[in-house]
Order: sequence, then C-alpha cells, then structure tokens
Amino acid sequence: RDRRSMHEIDVRDILPSIHVPTLIVQRAGDRVCPVEGARLMGERIEGARYVELDEPDHLPFLGDVDRIGDEVEEFLTGTRRSQVPDRVLATVLFTDIVDSTRQASEHGDRRWRELIERHDELTRRQLDRFRGREIKTLGDGFLATFDGPARAVECACAVRDGVRPLGIDVRAGAHTGECEFAGGDVRGMAVNIGARVGAMAGPGEVLVSSTVKDLTVGADLSFAERGEHELKGVPGSWRLFAVEP
Repeated sequence: RDRRSMHEIDVRDILPSIHVPTLIVQRAGDRVCPVEGARLMGERIEGARYVELDEPDHLPFLGDVDRIGDEVEEFLTGTRRSQVPDRVLATVLFTDIVDSTRQASEHGDRRWRELIERHDELTRRQLDRFRGREIKTLGDGFLATFDGPARAVECACAVRDGVRPLGIDVRAGAHTGECEFAGGDVRGMAVNIGARVGAMAGPGEVLVSSTVKDLTVGADLSFAERGEHELKGVPGSWRLFAVEP
C-alpha cells in the first residue's frame, strides 16, 4: 500500500519553486522510475544538473556505481579525484582467421556465419580452459589476456588446432607487458606490440615476442626464431619466435 502511494505522488507543480543546487542522476533503462519523470524534473527545476546513464538498473548500488559516485563528488566539491589506472602485468593474445574475406565469399553468408559461430564457441571454450579473459572480438578474431604467458601460448595452439577440422586457419600473436585495464577494455604499448606480432604471423602460426619466450623457460614449449623485425609504431627492433609443434 505504501509503495502504491509513493507512485501516486505528483510533485510537478512544486518543481519550479525549488531554488537550491540540485543534482538528478537517472538511469535510462530504469523500469521502476521511468526516465521521462527525471527528464521533466531536470527541465522544471531551475539550474538543475541532469545526468542520464545508459544503464538498466534501479538500485544505486548496482551497475556503474563509480560513475554515480563521481557525479555526486563533482556536484558537492566541484572536482573529481583523478582516477589511477589499473595497470598490471599481463600477456595479451590476438587471434585472427586467415583470409576470412575470401572464405566468406566462397562459403556464402549462412555457411560462413555458422563457421564463425563454431569458431567463436571453440575459442571461448579454450579461453575458459586456460584461464584467459576475453576482452573483445575483433572482426574474425579475439583479443584476450592471461595471467601467465605459457597459458596464452597453449591456448593459441589449442584454438589453432581445434578450428582446422572446420577448414579454417587462424594466426595468433602474444606479448607480455604492463597493461592498463579500464571500462572492460585493455590499453597500453604491450597491447600494441601484441597486435603487431599477431599481424606478422602466417597461416596456422603462433608468433610471440622474445619477452614471452624468455618468460616461458621451463614450460613444455619449443620455439623457432623468426628474426628481428620493426613493428609499426613501436620503438626499436623485436626478435620474434614461432611456437613449434
């Protein structure tokens, strides 16, 4: 009964009489308090600051809680604390289906979509197996991070071998370095290096930087040297190695 009474309260007529600093934070997908009501309050309260978040939650302790706290902090103090990036040492792995444009043309949309779905399912299964963290899909490949370089290499090999019965070849590149995690994404020079290493891999090849090779000493892995290379946008030259069967 009390809840029903709350929804029957109409404050529209008194909104223009509010003359104190006002902050209104509303989640656009809130099903309990529709966004239209908050927008109306933002329009009718003179000088109100209205912030709309593209989220579905109603309870303030769900969803992007930090964003709400930031808005409240700035409203009360006039500034926000500088956010310290979450930087950790991680191995980044890039995978990519070789010659995907030609294969999509040859297979046709429906068949190619089925192959991509099977490829994605197999890749995610191997990521779970080797404790990888999927960051995002990149066209016909994946970007993932690992807390150990050996697991990243083993995962890449498992994906490569697993998709071959589908008639698909993948290439992969891995590098270990300090990465910055923010908003579900990962950034930093280590990510750029991993992407460049992956782009240089051949069909069915898992290519790694010398950093990965050095850090996997003692693991049951063998590497063949692929020489020194300049990576676009990355200072210096880098020794690359291919994982041997």
